[in-house]
Amino acid sequence: MLRSDLVSRSVVKAVTYRVAIMVLDFITIYLFTKTVKVALGFMIASNIYTTIGYFVHERLWSRIKWGVRETA
Repeated sequence: MLRSDLVSRSVVKAVTYRVAIMVLDFITIYLFTKTVKVALGFMIASNIYTTIGYFVHERLWSRIKWGVRETA
């Protein structure tokens, strides 16, 4: 039996990953700039396009059969 992730699983994985990255982005940029407004702006802009990219990447990999074992 071939394993296949649901779209909803990919969405949840993408969202939880992005939340963690958003926190790290904010902290890092804030430490460099000491400006909340700059840190928030960078965090928002960067995480919009990277979330979409991650989701597309995840869905493409869910179609690749290489490295997936069939289980009984």
